[in-house]
Amino acid sequence: MRDETKCLHAGYTPKNTEPRVVPIVQSTTYVYDSTEDVAAVFDDPMKSLIYSRFGNPTVMAVEDKIAELEGGVGAMCTTSGQAAVLLSLLNICDSGDSFISLTEIYGGSVNLFFYTLKRLGIECIYIDKNASDEEINQAFKPNTKAVFGETLANPALTVLDIERFANIAHRHTVPLIVDNTFATPVLCKPFEYGADIIVHSTSKYMDGHAVQIGGAIVDSGKFDWMCGKFPGLTEPDESF
Repeated sequence: MRDETKCLHAGYTPKNTEPRVVPIVQSTTYVYDSTEDVAAVFDDPMKSLIYSRFGNPTVMAVEDKIAELEGGVGAMCTTSGQAAVLLSLLNICDSGDSFISLTEIYGGSVNLFFYTLKRLGIECIYIDKNASDEEINQAFKPNTKAVFGETLANPALTVLDIERFANIAHRHTVPLIVDNTFATPVLCKPFEYGADIIVHSTSKYMDGHAVQIGGAIVDSGKFDWMCGKFPGLTEPDESF
């Protein structure tokens, strides 16, 4: 395994590998030739693989496949679908911010939004999917950072008008986040209708045989994060 992982210090790019093979790398850390190389990656974890908390070749291969299925520029896998939903919002909302959510969503997400995020100082503003454009526009506040909905609501199975809500969100310069778990990219590709971020519980149809809990966040690559509303994604991190 050490011989295999040594080649990974230059990074792993399964998109450029033919034939496509998912590597099974059961390693927490990776081999480097010098302490200077290790130090450079600790200063900037995006340079290369260093610790499986940040990235693992096996997980990265899955992320690339999910991103390609959805037509996105990149994806990140999480330990559960609920973790994917949480991180998709925590990375763009700070304490004191708000976001808008459709009322017909998964019950676990309702609890997460209304109780957990409320304790963190993030407000969820619920709206009905049949509300008028005027009513939805009135729900936005100066601190609103996103709109959230599900392609097919769990368990109501109501259908989200993705294009409509994407247009409304973009008029307020915020992204539309769509949970595409029930539809899967086989039946619907939300990015084609204007969504900016897709989340999945991979435990459902993507797994298919109930053996693994997981989640995924996919970025369309089309939203302008440099618009000034999202410093957490565009300004230097003091911890590095």
